[in-house]
Amino acid sequence: MIDKRKIRAYTTTFAAKLFGGGALLLLAGFLLLGPIRVVDLGLSNVGALGLDGALCLMFFLQHSGMVRTSFQRQFESMVPGHYYGAIYAITSGATLLMLLLFWQPSGLTLISAHGPLRWLLRGCYVAGILGFVWGVRALGSFDGFGIGPIKTAMGGKTPKETPFVIRGPYRWVRHPLYAFTIVLLWSYPDLTADRLLLNVMWTVWIFIGAILEERDLTSLYGESYETYQRQVPMLLPLRLPDRA
Repeated sequence: MIDKRKIRAYTTTFAAKLFGGGALLLLAGFLLLGPIRVVDLGLSNVGALGLDGALCLMFFLQHSGMVRTSFQRQFESMVPGHYYGAIYAITSGATLLMLLLFWQPSGLTLISAHGPLRWLLRGCYVAGILGFVWGVRALGSFDGFGIGPIKTAMGGKTPKETPFVIRGPYRWVRHPLYAFTIVLLWSYPDLTADRLLLNVMWTVWIFIGAILEERDLTSLYGESYETYQRQVPMLLPLRLPDRA
């Protein structure tokens, strides 16, 4: 007899890895090499920038809207809660793929770095990737595709609470993954009009997203997180971490 629960779980897990992981890999290539140029709509510079801005806003609304606690409560009233993380990864991955595939280059280069400066910027990209990996590893139980809750539910186990632990880059800034993403954004040596639009919009969104996320974290961890806020900067490592 076909176990529909297992099929649903395996299908959702596979889709989360495919869309979530595929979108992240494509984004890494996009930030390193520039636009992918899959779909050319033949737009003017103004039209290209307008579409690119709309694609960014679409991704921001989806990504930040679905992560809010209020949305999660509504989701769990219709679908089992252990699927939330995976559905979020699938939706975010699909939206990000749309942004990357339909992104239109403006063709207008504002600044282009050459010589040692160009290599320095390329080095910053590598440092940003390594820092991002460092941040993920420091989390220990990081589950970016929402697979853990599905496995826990399928095994009939009770999900464990995530402890509040500060280590690695989290001793320097409260949101190192966001900070290293900003490094990746601004490390591209050829600043075109569309790339400037991307960098500015994503940097502003990251700051806003970090502030909104802080509200949820404060609600979740209470005084422990409030103390952490007072001791560690949000995105810029403006002071040395305390020895611990």
